Amino acid sequence: MNRGKLIVVSAPSGSGKTTIAKKILEKFPFMKFSVSATTRPKRNGEVDGKDYFFLSREEFEKKIQNGELLEWEEIYGNYYGTLKSVVESALKNGDILVFDVDVNGAISIKEKFPEDSVLIFIKPPNMETLKERLKRRKTESEEQIKRRLERVPMELEKAKYFDYIFINDNLESTVKSVVRAIFDEIEKWKAIQKHEY
Repeated sequence: MNRGKLIVVSAPSGSGKTTIAKKILEKFPFMKFSVSATTRPKRNGEVDGKDYFFLSREEFEKKIQNGELLEWEEIYGNYYGTLKSVVESALKNGDILVFDVDVNGAISIKEKFPEDSVLIFIKPPNMETLKERLKRRKTESEEQIKRRLERVPMELEKAKYFDYIFINDNLESTVKSVVRAIFDEIEKWKAIQKHEY
């Protein structure tokens, strides 16, 4: 059986990474979404086990202690992380997993699975647009938006570690570019697998 692959989409908050990750799954229905664990409260319409595994702080910290997380980080007072078991079983089963994670999480995944992962960074066109998008979401307070914007320079700095960088100034054309990049990667994997068997 062929080993699975990891497609990791990352971006500053409000750059459209979740929307783009969902569009990838629509275009490639055989791919699976890697559900992250978090301690942040559920937003309207979110489903436990589908959007996130919603855990209490205590449960999450227990998973950190037990080494059950591939990567994790505390952002804006909440934990976010990827369960090792989810990734290991996908790679073993030959699945292609799509991730929607923060920048540091993406880099951790690449460090642990350099041969199996492709990192895609979504850049906002500019800070003003990003600010507008975060306000339009109406999911955070002014203080939370401010904290998210303070992280952006660090996130943009880390884009250089990614395999692909796309500026999301138009969602439709950004999705097309991301899909094209994934097609190219799938072709590369097929070519490698032909040589291996």
